Amino acid sequence: MARTTSSSTRQDTSSGAKIIRSEPGDGPGPDVMDAATLIGDDVVNAQDEDLGKVESIMLDVQSGRVAYAVLSFGGFLGMGSKLFAIPWSALTLDTEEKRFILDVPKDKLENAPGFDKDHWPSMADQGWARDLHSYYDVSPYWEDDMETTRDPRTSAGAASKNRTGV
Repeated sequence: MARTTSSSTRQDTSSGAKIIRSEPGDGPGPDVMDAATLIGDDVVNAQDEDLGKVESIMLDVQSGRVAYAVLSFGGFLGMGSKLFAIPWSALTLDTEEKRFILDVPKDKLENAPGFDKDHWPSMADQGWARDLHSYYDVSPYWEDDMETTRDPRTSAGAASKNRTGV
């Protein structure tokens, strides 16, 4: 059964994961987090069904963005599990439950394009990436207008703010 809280979901125009939180966090999270703290987090769907665990977080090194979370699903004690690249923007971080939510039915994930630990796809291939984003019904992260998602806490974002006078 899904748990109901008075949490709010942070909405913005970025291609990042959404965040569900009940109150501001102490320290750097949840807006900026050590990626290693997210490895091993459970992933569930909106029906609270177990979809697996986060195995890796993949960065687009040139753009400096998180591209995908790699999810392991199926198998027994880690043996025979299948891996899935999930677009980062398809995920919601639930800080209260310390897990991610992927709003897809379990059978959609079971039928999703996946791979095994010894045969990873070429994640830099734009055709593969477009198909993957389309499967999860999210826009590709590289199509975001970075001008509208500037963070004023950064030097680039502050410079952008000063030029526009906002």
